[in-house]
Amino acid sequence: MLKKIVSILITSCLLTACATSPTGRSQLLVMPDAEVDQMGLQSFATLKQQKPISQNPQYNQIANCIAGAITQEVGGGYWEVVVFEDSSPNAFALPGNKIGVYTGMITLVGGNQDQLAAVIGHEVGHVLAKHSNERASQDMAVNQGLGMVQAMSNPQSTMGQTAMGLLGLGAEYGILKPYSRTHESEADMIGMDLMAKAGFDPNQSIILWQKMDQASQGQQPIEFMSTHPSHATRIQQLQQHIPQAMALFQQAQAMGKQPHCQ
Repeated sequence: MLKKIVSILITSCLLTACATSPTGRSQLLVMPDAEVDQMGLQSFATLKQQKPISQNPQYNQIANCIAGAITQEVGGGYWEVVVFEDSSPNAFALPGNKIGVYTGMITLVGGNQDQLAAVIGHEVGHVLAKHSNERASQDMAVNQGLGMVQAMSNPQSTMGQTAMGLLGLGAEYGILKPYSRTHESEADMIGMDLMAKAGFDPNQSIILWQKMDQASQGQQPIEFMSTHPSHATRIQQLQQHIPQAMALFQQAQAMGKQPHCQ
């Protein structure tokens, strides 16, 4: 009986849940946005309980300033930004308008606002493209039970780990369900356009990824880049997109968008 219900649900989803990403790519989105947002809210609350939050005023100022400029370009209201005390060069954004930046990322970019904007723009790009929903839909998370939101409050449980993984936070709990390379490349393009529209120099995104490449030399790939195409491929893709992003940047500059977050 359960298999029959699942089969009917899958068929229904395939017929009704087609969507298009911001780059024009076809997507299958099964889960209601409200439920995915609630998962993001719960996971963010859990992280704030378990990870130390930075009290460094400079770090908080630059992260909030950059995120504010970028999210203003997408609308959708207030985004909460938290800087976490963690030496790894990482950042994330979650459904429900949540952004987390690790102190290690701010240290890596040396406080460069344009490079940090590339990171935050990339992460917001994942949210705008509904990559969490798409991954959850592809894994048919709805068929694993409708208690995903409740599971977020207990991330050490099997269901909690699954839910965290679907949101891209699995590595925090020893289970990695990373974004696909398609998602990562798409977030790169969306993020570069976002930073340019907000008045940040998109050329600095190339330097940022070169720094990330150097940071991972001789070690396991750092979490933030672990599933992306090779560094050379990534940089090549971004370089090809620079002309489009520079046109947006020049428009933003002409409109007086000149962020001073440093």
